[in-house]
Amino acid sequence: MKFDFVKWQACGNDFVLVNAFNGEDVSEIRNNAEKICDRHFGAGADGVIFILPSKVADFRMQIINSDGSEAEMCGNGIRCFAKAVYGAGLTTKRKFTVETGAGIIIPEIQEDGTVHVDMGEPILEGDKIPVAGFGNGKVINEDIIVDGKNYKMTCVSMGNPHCVVFVDDINEIKLDEIGPKFETHSAFPRKTNTEFVEIKNDGYVRMRVWERGAGITLACGTGSCATGVACMLNNLTKRQIQVELDGGILKIEWADNNHIYMTGPATKVYEARWVD
Repeated sequence: MKFDFVKWQACGNDFVLVNAFNGEDVSEIRNNAEKICDRHFGAGADGVIFILPSKVADFRMQIINSDGSEAEMCGNGIRCFAKAVYGAGLTTKRKFTVETGAGIIIPEIQEDGTVHVDMGEPILEGDKIPVAGFGNGKVINEDIIVDGKNYKMTCVSMGNPHCVVFVDDINEIKLDEIGPKFETHSAFPRKTNTEFVEIKNDGYVRMRVWERGAGITLACGTGSCATGVACMLNNLTKRQIQVELDGGILKIEWADNNHIYMTGPATKVYEARWVD
């Protein structure tokens, strides 16, 4: 297995990006994503992202998690993807469309190098997130018992499922222990990403995340969007906030048109060739 790749990171959420825009066969790479992402024996990453052609958008993005499963969408990944395709000369446009498993996403590269992304509209119906037992109702500040303890959850889909839990002190959360128990809880038919959030003020929150298929990561873009929505649904913040992650800060806005907008950095780490 030989292929060229570029390592990118966005707020510490890191990815191996592979250019397959000209129809290259990436099946072997996809099947070896877990090995490639291994931080001791591989390149080390939270996932592998493929740059692919699309019949309905300028590009198509496919994300394979570090455990080999496929993700519908990745907010930090889409920012890396946008900078990568622009930097590689695959487009001269700073604003373009990307087909994802969560629909068409529109990133725009700003003059300061950050990426502003229209993440689309949040999905709030329980059956569509999905969360079992709520029908088409919203899941706002509802009880969930995990490992014998009762938590209050607010659930949102940004094309992928999120469970947001507000806590008084985020430092008391043992994320490595409770995260996988939320992920595989019977309430979530397709598993879930879980965000633990401490409100600092009405414009600033602190969040840590356990990602479905990847575990603890330094940041989650869709999770930050879901966090913003959950904060606003519970009347805890304004409609524009900053979300402080382990790896950096993202700006999240829930606009009047019901779209979520995310703005944050993306940085190239290195270019390399995998030879196995």
